[in-house]
Amino acid sequence: MTTIQEELLPGTRRALLHRIAVAQSEGRSPSLVAAVVRDGRTVWHGARTSVDGHAPDENVQYRIGSITKTFTAVLVLRLRDEGLLDLGDRLEKHLPGTGAGEATIAELLAHIGGLAAESPAPWWERSPGSLRPELADVLGDDPFLHPIGRRFHYSNPGYTLLGALVEQLRGASWEEVLRREVLEPLGLNRTSAHPSAPHAGGWAVHPWADVLLPEPAEDLGRMAPAGQLWSTTGDLARFAVFLAQGDDRVLSAETVREMRMPAAPAEAADVADGVTYGLGLQIQHRDGRLLVGHSGSLPGFLANLTISVADDVAVVVLANCTSGPLLAAVGADLVRIVAEAEPRIPEPWHPLPDVDASVLELAGQWYWGTYAFALRLTGDGGVSLEPLSGNGRRSRFRDNGDGTWTGLEGYYAGELLRAVRRRDGSVSHLDLGSFVFTRQPYDENAEVPGGVDPEGWRGIS
Repeated sequence: MTTIQEELLPGTRRALLHRIAVAQSEGRSPSLVAAVVRDGRTVWHGARTSVDGHAPDENVQYRIGSITKTFTAVLVLRLRDEGLLDLGDRLEKHLPGTGAGEATIAELLAHIGGLAAESPAPWWERSPGSLRPELADVLGDDPFLHPIGRRFHYSNPGYTLLGALVEQLRGASWEEVLRREVLEPLGLNRTSAHPSAPHAGGWAVHPWADVLLPEPAEDLGRMAPAGQLWSTTGDLARFAVFLAQGDDRVLSAETVREMRMPAAPAEAADVADGVTYGLGLQIQHRDGRLLVGHSGSLPGFLANLTISVADDVAVVVLANCTSGPLLAAVGADLVRIVAEAEPRIPEPWHPLPDVDASVLELAGQWYWGTYAFALRLTGDGGVSLEPLSGNGRRSRFRDNGDGTWTGLEGYYAGELLRAVRRRDGSVSHLDLGSFVFTRQPYDENAEVPGGVDPEGWRGIS
């Protein structure tokens, strides 16, 4: 991918460089690389390194650890979209005999399957996968630590099961399916299960001295779907565009939007931190922004992918050290720097090419009881409903083509909105999931549940 640095202002570029320079220096990382994506392409790449006269470019591979899980989730959702499984299916239906088959596929994707965080000893990230040749070796004798579906508990073995599910339904290895169905269609030619030169070496930095120790780069075997991949800032920049926009060759925009929706109950600490989990993606609220993506770590490497869809900014940060810079914070800061210095320019407003008069007459003010709302026609052919004051329930609605609309977000997601008409064709009220919206508060001429007092509105006598 060609690096296009000149598209960001000089002050923005310097602020980005300063942030990664501080991260590399204070985090004592042998190297750190970063990329910023906007408008569907890389607009900045930066690198800091301890090697004089050399800086890694966007084609140097680093190990990306648990960002691998997002790739595995994409494969599972492809199976769902093809009708080969349902996210509500128990694993046992498609992959019998694991001992963890009571968890559903959705629960495994969202880390609420009740499984342990790690596989039995020895430490899987620093030992060869050949020590765990079977799923039973990954899960152990008692894989469940928590009630299924009740608690978010990050689980690496859960994604091993999902990788095995992909293999079972595709009849090929996880690595081969990933290459054929995701990497090749998206042009991620520098993402692979094993390192391909040029690639960074993984290092441990002594916590109390400026000295290094090389880390082993193990083949994780069965655990590969949880953390095996190597990639580059160039490839992960392209992957970020896909996660924001979708690509019909892999997953639709609607499905990647589903991945970005919260799917796991948040722990008390997570609520305080504004962090939750979707289907293969981490979700957090930071600096007033909704950020999605994933972090990753394996001995010798740290990685972070952060996306702000609303700001049209995505960031990739990679480092080759076991511990050091907090890349999640770096990623969020890089998003903030670009979004605040060079905010997204809205698309020009255009009037609708055509409008149905029966829909246009619904626009304007409506009341749910005494709460005032506005219904507006949107540029995509749908409608929106939002409170005129306060922070009440709001939603956009998709046109179903039959005079009804389906809610897309918030309280009204999936709920049906329709206009109820009298015999003469005039509109009586709007029905939204049984809620009645009228043109006047408790309109006596509409079908208000419970009726309206015939004496009407009055003062206190």
